[in-house]
Amino acid sequence: MSEILVTQHAASKLQAFIKKHPRLVVLTGAGISTDSGIPDYRDHNAQWKRKQPVQHNDFMSSLATRQRFWARSLVGWPMMRDAQPNASHKKLTELEKTGHIPLLVTQNVDGLHQEAGQKNIIDLHGRSDSVLCMECAANYSRNQVHNWMLELNPSFKNLQAVAAPDGDADLERVDFGLFKVSDYPVCEGILKPDVVFFGDNVPRQHVERSLEQLKKADGLLVIGSSLMVYSGFRFCKRAHEWGIPIAALTLGKTRADELLTLKLNSPIKETLEQLS
Repeated sequence: MSEILVTQHAASKLQAFIKKHPRLVVLTGAGISTDSGIPDYRDHNAQWKRKQPVQHNDFMSSLATRQRFWARSLVGWPMMRDAQPNASHKKLTELEKTGHIPLLVTQNVDGLHQEAGQKNIIDLHGRSDSVLCMECAANYSRNQVHNWMLELNPSFKNLQAVAAPDGDADLERVDFGLFKVSDYPVCEGILKPDVVFFGDNVPRQHVERSLEQLKKADGLLVIGSSLMVYSGFRFCKRAHEWGIPIAALTLGKTRADELLTLKLNSPIKETLEQLS
């Protein structure tokens, strides 16, 4: 009962924020997709729950890193691929249809906002369902590359592990050196999910378009992000500089706590479901 009262109180405050600031740029992070079965990266204190994700330079320079990444993805990718939008994604789609969200910017790479029907969206960190050749820029679906890897590594097919964020899995005690990595068959270039790995840069056009919309918005609403990564925090920093109110619906600490107009430390799905 107490949690219901807490979420009702949070929903009431968020409803008032939206009424006062009717055109919002929304920034979402991993916390919005946990109710779809996709784990997040950080705990309530914004600390890593597990080893940090793969670094871009390590992936590009080390075959051993790529072997570990793709082997774990054989287990983790199907869990992410089959995830479905939850009530939070659907509520944001409703808010877009009623004119409250001219732009949604997501740090997530799961594509669940699009599956829920969101139209005006920027995938800040790319999409995990697409794979890019780093030599010639040829693009393939993740499912196709996944099947190539399965064909090359039948002994890995039935391994099981706990799901980790972004199509990864906590697959351990395995000799990753035995894993055969498929490169692009035409030019033999390295295949990499079309996402921004840690240590890589967010495409400039994504940032510029997002900031253009933010400058015209009545407010910024952050949902499910600790904002510990600068690619997300920058929007709060700019909003604060421009005098744009900021609300955050996120369980636990965020990097922008001191900049927030409204902080709602409340369950995301349960809170958004109560918005009228």
